[in-house]
Amino acid sequence: MTDTPSPPVPSPRQTLTYLHRLFESYGLEAKSKLGQNFLIDLNLLDLIARTAELDAADAVLEVGTGTGSLTAKLADAAGAVVTVEIDKTLQPVAKEVVGPRANVTFVFGDCLAKKNELNPDMLAAWDRAASDKGCARKKLVANLPYVVATPLVTNLLIARADVERMVVMVQWEIAERMRAVPNTKDYNALSVLVQSVADVEVVRKVGPSNFHPRPKVDSAIVLIKPNAEKRAKVGDVAKFRAFLRDLYVHRRKNLRQALIGWPTGAREKAAVDARLAELGLDGTARSEALDLDQHLRLAAAFG
Repeated sequence: MTDTPSPPVPSPRQTLTYLHRLFESYGLEAKSKLGQNFLIDLNLLDLIARTAELDAADAVLEVGTGTGSLTAKLADAAGAVVTVEIDKTLQPVAKEVVGPRANVTFVFGDCLAKKNELNPDMLAAWDRAASDKGCARKKLVANLPYVVATPLVTNLLIARADVERMVVMVQWEIAERMRAVPNTKDYNALSVLVQSVADVEVVRKVGPSNFHPRPKVDSAIVLIKPNAEKRAKVGDVAKFRAFLRDLYVHRRKNLRQALIGWPTGAREKAAVDARLAELGLDGTARSEALDLDQHLRLAAAFG
């Protein structure tokens, strides 16, 4: 049985003028080293929330609380929101903007314990909030700081099979890689990993003028829907990620060269050639020419 979300608490609409006043009153400024770019287009905030399709059954994880503007919007629809922010100076700002919403949990710290590991305290808070509020679904919904977008999404796809969807703002280049197809410049290990366990859709391309401060690149709202059938076909997702990392470490090498000079140990040329022939794969082709199924067969044979 899910709890009904608390009635909406009025909160200010995040515009450029509002942000300037808020930051001035707290003596703050955006920190580029943390990838802070605050979304000031109200329609895009609404689009993120609509794409998430939230109701009382949803426990949302938001990474990058910022001023709490998106947090408040998510909390008005979801059963629970766990929001994570590494910048402690934003804590009083976010708490003021979010106000007395009883279904919001603040976690102040890094979303990552290390490069390939999520913060266990963050995950525990998310699980606890879902249990306390009787939420049956988990969703990641966030305007992600550029610096954590790729490791957060990939680690979450690997570590958690219980996430129903991710609606995230990421750098346009990352969005392009996530949805890229074979034999294109953007197709790489990230493309293969994400598409092997999830369905990916770019919802909207977003220009720099929609943020403060303005980033130097375009962004995109991306919808990622984990696919249980795809995940079952992959099997050990962490092992598959490690295989892809080693396969693409020297992107310009062909398959035969990459597999013979494997980073964790060289292989016999004759054995590699024989196995590739069994798989029906051309050893002179490069990794980026392989489709998802061919990557999976390659990993099963050489992983």
